[in-house]
Amino acid sequence: MKALITGASGGIGRDMARYLSTQGHELILVARSRENLENLQKELTTPSEIISLDLSDPGAASCLYQQTADKQVDILINNAGFGAFGEFTATNLDTELNMIDLNIKSLHILTKLFLKDFVARDNGYILNVSSIAGFLPGPLMSTYYASKAYVLRLTQAIYEELRQRGSRVHISALCPGPVKTGFNARAGAQFGSHGLESEAVAAYALKKMFAGKLTIIPGAPIKALRFAERILPDKLFLKAIYGTQTRRKKQ
Repeated sequence: MKALITGASGGIGRDMARYLSTQGHELILVARSRENLENLQKELTTPSEIISLDLSDPGAASCLYQQTADKQVDILINNAGFGAFGEFTATNLDTELNMIDLNIKSLHILTKLFLKDFVARDNGYILNVSSIAGFLPGPLMSTYYASKAYVLRLTQAIYEELRQRGSRVHISALCPGPVKTGFNARAGAQFGSHGLESEAVAAYALKKMFAGKLTIIPGAPIKALRFAERILPDKLFLKAIYGTQTRRKKQ
């Protein structure tokens, strides 16, 4: 099978590429940094193609689909995304709109276009990288949390549509907590050293995706947080999250 991975130049996307290559899958690797993609390509043991593209640019997602529509993609992994830390009144509007373009719009476009092909063939996998943030309110990272809620709910809705029609296409949402990647530096926050290893998250997510699991949450502490969100009053939970976020501000 052939997998297309966005945000493949680092972190979870890079480690998913490594894992899938060890399993014999061909790859299409997409990210802004051609240099990082070329370095990754040298490590892989299966055929791979690299596409240097900023998916937040208008028309970039549709362009990517047009470049790859005839390449028989079997697995789409929408991993590209970023966050930004700060109060909503203080964060930069252009940065937030760029985040929405990448985290939501490009993912939406790629999911729709590839899903139509997968449904027509009645085969394929889509893994949308959301976050545990998708379940939570996000003071001090409000736009990022809201974008991941969109990814999660879109994925869940599509899953049920596919199930109702008896489709053999599978769609999953990966919802990790903190992971040791470059996300923190770009977001302008410090999430500490307790995050999960990216390699472990990537392998776990892909195994669960192939097993047909809808919502993939790596790590017992994050699963416990998901449980707490269900039972605590909203205002109490908001206060707790705000307190945690203030300790994450990068000094």
